[in-house]
Amino acid sequence: MSTEQNKSIVRRWIEEGWNKGNLSLVDQVYTADVVQHDPGSPAPVTSSAALKQYVSVFLTAIPDLHFTIDDLIAEGDKVMWRFTSRGTQTGPLMTIPPTGKASNVTGMVLFRLADGKIAEVWVNYDNLGLLQQLGVIPAMPAA
Repeated sequence: MSTEQNKSIVRRWIEEGWNKGNLSLVDQVYTADVVQHDPGSPAPVTSSAALKQYVSVFLTAIPDLHFTIDDLIAEGDKVMWRFTSRGTQTGPLMTIPPTGKASNVTGMVLFRLADGKIAEVWVNYDNLGLLQQLGVIPAMPAA
């Protein structure tokens, strides 16, 4: 697959999967044994079924969750996505009860594709900033 084709697959996942909540898309764009590396994940993601559960946790807690594509860069079999996410937590998020607070979080995700599907993912987002915006932990005072 070309880098442009790989970027198109990732873009489709972001726009239709995350932003429109189409979890059935997971079966089309991810391998069945996808592995996602995310230090903030409530459970290991080592299959497409586990990935659907992971995404569902966030979409249930933050139903208006929306991701931007700030950058989408590809080289070889990898695509890097830099994003900003926005949404309001109206449902439980792991152990955090609904706060009704909005958040604006930045992050990056690296995807590795194989045979036209996403096979491995590395996630890095501002989890500290998210927790501060939700009021779970105090924010640092302004200098």
